[in-house]
Amino acid sequence: MDGTLFYFAYGSNMALERLRARIPEAEPVSSGTLRAHSLRFHKIGRDGSAKCDAYATGVAEDRIHGMLYRIERSSRTLLDKVEGLGRGYEIREVGIEIADGHTLEAFLYYATLIDPQLRPFDWYLEHVLRGARQAQLPQAYLEALQRQICIPDPDEERAVLERAIYRTTILR
Repeated sequence: MDGTLFYFAYGSNMALERLRARIPEAEPVSSGTLRAHSLRFHKIGRDGSAKCDAYATGVAEDRIHGMLYRIERSSRTLLDKVEGLGRGYEIREVGIEIADGHTLEAFLYYATLIDPQLRPFDWYLEHVLRGARQAQLPQAYLEALQRQICIPDPDEERAVLERAIYRTTILR
């Protein structure tokens, strides 16, 4: 299974530092848009907080903006494990409209375990916001992300560790 895959990141993995902490060879390709989907913070995370979901609405006007990455096919097994494939996330193949107008086939993770009452931890939302800024997503989309209600993580050590990647990782 040689070659590379396109992965569409729309949540915390939009942040290059976050994804490279998991898959070091990940290379950004382009910002992109997924139609007929809505970003929801309702996936039940292993830590009990909300994570992002690419919720299929079927409504043509709905959009999720994110970042398209190229990863080695051999790295997908690791990403599947980190993302919790089969334990709250499954994979879907989708067409992503990229900045130059072309559509590329990519995979993404979508939630199968959801709870609309959950809120993301503040550090998780920070990953999403950093990634959205790096991807230069539309201003209105960024502003909507900034309005997302989040909660402090009761595990302060985890919060410090999650934010540490921004102090130790150098962008390539």
